[in-house]
Amino acid sequence: MEPHERSVDKAAQKMIANMAEAGQKNAWDRLEAQLPQCGFGKLGICCRICTMGPCRITKKAPVGVCGADADTIVARNFLRAVAAGASAHSDHGRGVAEVFLATAQGEAPDYDLKDTVKLNKLAQELGVETKGRSTSEIAIDVGEIALAEFGKPKGNQLMALRAPQPRQEIWQKLDITPRAVDREVVEALHRTHMGVDQDYRNILMHASRTALADGWGGSMLATELQDVLFGTPYPGRGEVNLGVLNKDEVNIIVHGHEPILSEMIVAASQDDELLAAAIEAGAKGINVAGICCTANELLMRHGIPIAGSFLSQELAIATGAIELMAVDVQCVMQGLAEIAKCFHTKLVTTADKARIFGVEHVPMEERTALNTAKELVNVAIDNYKNRGEVDIPSEKEKVVAGFSHESINYMLGGRFRASYRPLNDNIMNGRIRGIAGIVGCTNPKVPQDFTHTTLARELIRRDVLVLTTGCATIACGKMGLANPKKALELAGPGLREVCEAVGIPPVLTCGSCVDNSRLLVACAEIVREGGLGDDISELPAAGACLESITEKAISIGHYFVASGMLVVFAKELLPISGSENVSDYLFRGIEKDLGGRWAVESDPVRAAEMILEHIESKRDALGINIKKRRKLYDMEDRRALAVE
Repeated sequence: MEPHERSVDKAAQKMIANMAEAGQKNAWDRLEAQLPQCGFGKLGICCRICTMGPCRITKKAPVGVCGADADTIVARNFLRAVAAGASAHSDHGRGVAEVFLATAQGEAPDYDLKDTVKLNKLAQELGVETKGRSTSEIAIDVGEIALAEFGKPKGNQLMALRAPQPRQEIWQKLDITPRAVDREVVEALHRTHMGVDQDYRNILMHASRTALADGWGGSMLATELQDVLFGTPYPGRGEVNLGVLNKDEVNIIVHGHEPILSEMIVAASQDDELLAAAIEAGAKGINVAGICCTANELLMRHGIPIAGSFLSQELAIATGAIELMAVDVQCVMQGLAEIAKCFHTKLVTTADKARIFGVEHVPMEERTALNTAKELVNVAIDNYKNRGEVDIPSEKEKVVAGFSHESINYMLGGRFRASYRPLNDNIMNGRIRGIAGIVGCTNPKVPQDFTHTTLARELIRRDVLVLTTGCATIACGKMGLANPKKALELAGPGLREVCEAVGIPPVLTCGSCVDNSRLLVACAEIVREGGLGDDISELPAAGACLESITEKAISIGHYFVASGMLVVFAKELLPISGSENVSDYLFRGIEKDLGGRWAVESDPVRAAEMILEHIESKRDALGINIKKRRKLYDMEDRRALAVE
């Protein structure tokens, strides 16, 4: 397969070609070695839950050894994927809550509570008294409440109260209001144990509850607490792609998902003594860049450049310019260890729950975080002398990032009249047809960045405002879609008019994959603002993830479905087609219960058309597609008006 068939990114194409010439393997090569992949796994009809198996459903053997049919097996596999995805995001959230509480208690001296305004708002929402109390006292109470959300024995997720009231009533009626995050995940694994839940609809209903515990629980708490700890993002400038690496500086890559590590490395890289040490080593300075979701966190808050997305992690090392790659959790390829051996790059793991065999481990603890970060930066500086030939692609693109709920609210209404009213009004008058979230990963089965960027172009061309998170954000950034000057040229006339008036691009970068909760908050706020229905399910809005790779993506997709939205996945990346009943329920039947549904479409142009059709159907149902004749009132008409 040629490099241009693997990625639409010229920088990635260059490094893929270089690696091939040098005989180095990457994710695309390993995928080719796996072909043909297991067809049973793609359909979701293989089961290895008990040792009577593994069982595979065929015409010859329509049930497993225990009697489980395709419906049960596919539903169990789907629930287990949701549970694993919810675990990943929520364990991230728990880690943030622990650091947050330690900071409030003075036990993590290198961290600070940077957004006390948001802290006070969050405290009031959680029922914490703020009057006459110190910041640390308030934060301790908030931290303890937040930490309890993961394992409390009674009650429901407090963040779920942010959902519109009709949505909460639907969850209550179906008995799927999320409880403690840990409880939902443990129950998911219990239900899917051999011989427990064998009703596919009952299994899928718990998948909804588990996913909601992620979206309206662990993920939302992670986002809120990170904003208080590290600052709520506001739009700022940055750059993205491998061209952000500097030939004459010490290059450090932070990769993973938890900003607990990356925030400290950024701080350490700005230390005067370490900068002097870098210069003494022959470099002109220290350059920190991000890979994957931690990159989005740093770009939003500090303008730190992004080197690339998930599929760029090996390519970054292949430039020969990386002195240190420090990784934490999630989306870290074990293949990094082999590619690092081909270059001088020092690869270091930092999370005790995420080690790589044969790779040095340096634990990052909140009590000594900055000192540990300084040690890592020193390692990078010492490694600079070992650098060999460097081949850094020139490609990089300017981006504007950092669109949180708070910043969008401010941009639409200012400090004293912050409101989504202008957005709602422009959706109602048709300048903006609707909203679409493009989220997720980069999968080597799909030409890197192609589907994300094609879908985004198609939607903004048709006056749909696009919000992105995760690797989709990085893909759009590399292709100029987060650059207002370039992106506005591609937007439809109505969307462009609104974006120019407000001062935003037509593609809003909203953060990492855990920050999909920001999109839930935005949807709830649009409903609260009025004029576009009483529930999220009535909004002219949809989501898409056409390059998914992880179980997190399944969980994210399902909590949007359970919140009332259409979610489109690539057909081959949603492993449920082995069961007609499960597929029929998730594609159609679930909409009757929850107002949202899944859909599959691998072609991004057709996916855009599917989303547009859905948006227009919602506009029709709201009655906002009907052109109303303007009436000029005379005096008699005015007298007839009733004034309450």
